[in-house]
Amino acid sequence: MTKRHYRTIGLLGGSFNPAHEGHLHISREALRRLNLDEVWWLVSPQNPLKSESGMASLDERMTSAEITAEPERRVHVSDVESVLGTRYTVDTLKALVKRYPHFRFVWLMGSDNMVQLPRWKGWTQIFNLVPIAVFTRPAYDLRALSGKAAQRFGQYRVTGLASRRLALRKAPAWTYLGFRRHKASATAIRAGLMPAHNRMEKQAITPQTQPQTGQNNNAALLDPAALANLVTSSLEDDKALEITTIDLTGKSTLADYMVIASGTSARQISAIADHLLERLKAADIKKVTVDGQGQGDWVLIDAGDIIVHLFRPEVREFYNLEKLWSSSMSAPSTGLAASEIED
Repeated sequence: MTKRHYRTIGLLGGSFNPAHEGHLHISREALRRLNLDEVWWLVSPQNPLKSESGMASLDERMTSAEITAEPERRVHVSDVESVLGTRYTVDTLKALVKRYPHFRFVWLMGSDNMVQLPRWKGWTQIFNLVPIAVFTRPAYDLRALSGKAAQRFGQYRVTGLASRRLALRKAPAWTYLGFRRHKASATAIRAGLMPAHNRMEKQAITPQTQPQTGQNNNAALLDPAALANLVTSSLEDDKALEITTIDLTGKSTLADYMVIASGTSARQISAIADHLLERLKAADIKKVTVDGQGQGDWVLIDAGDIIVHLFRPEVREFYNLEKLWSSSMSAPSTGLAASEIED
């Protein structure tokens, strides 16, 4: 039994039109949560699923990515698809795996891409080429975790501490990682709604910056604990079952609290969700996204500092988020450098 040393590399592909600090945020989470040595940004010459309209030149997008990645020495920007002459992810991965036999790659993508993955060329081959890490995008998580790709490869999902060594696992293997998303958006940047290098530092509230009467500021209205109490009170009033509150404060960047509850039927779950949304609206919590409300098997409500999952009992048991999050919260930071695997 011999030990071999491998570089573990996360691959984040995309048009980067333009690159922004949301990409950097995802990359840093991947480095930390998956114990990676590096993350490579693969700037695509042209995404086959996106229109060429409004697409900056490759040189411009490469420059944007290099400037954005500069603060993180472990993030490297590459136009390798131009060098390899590949256009589709499956072909790029085949070429990289062949070219770098002593690297261990992990494909990084958001849950929005997990939803549309079955539209990609050779998508089942992608699962069999390299492990995959799916990062949360709350509006898509429900569909991603219950969609065609997740169902097809459900037995290969890795949870908890095992995700720390995802890069060293034999494909197929995939994991879902939750964390608070960055507010930067390439679409919003192109529309001129926010600067390309959007910083996350919180601005101190001074008399000059204090919100005026009538302005919405979720944090100023309810602190996370009070918001959690409002949510659980609403669920209790509607006779939700097995209400569980998970305190993520200081343990995760996804949110401060996660609340999980069950309803006896899809109809009850829809009613619970409707009443909770009314309570949040009455409290002037306006930045709320909802997914799954039409089907009632699993409704996700994201109110920023708190995320609420409402399930039918059998669906809740299948996904077992309580176990997923309790194991994730106990994951230690190993501080390993170049990774080791035994042959």
